[in-house]
Amino acid sequence: MTDVLWVSLVGMAVTFVALLLLWFAMAALNRFTAPPPQAAPSAPAGSPVVEAERRARAAAAAVAVALARQGGAHPLKSPPAALVSAWQLGLRTGQMSQRMNHKRIH
Repeated sequence: MTDVLWVSLVGMAVTFVALLLLWFAMAALNRFTAPPPQAAPSAPAGSPVVEAERRARAAAAAVAVALARQGGAHPLKSPPAALVSAWQLGLRTGQMSQRMNHKRIH
């Protein structure tokens, strides 16, 4: 009985060590192969880019306020319940095949 426990413990330890090694290998590959981050160019205040971004944010805020005033989220209707669930269908099919095999034997 103790041999079974030792084999199980060694197997679990080997599995976790292998997972950790894979994790560190992927992290190292990601660190060495990822392109360096580039700083986004900043636009001066009052430029067309900043103005367009400000308008886009104002439009998004207006849409959010309009949706909030409309009444919130509509509840989803639940789908109609099946007459027989997938589990019942599988079990009944197994019972039917057993009955058919039992009838053939006798």
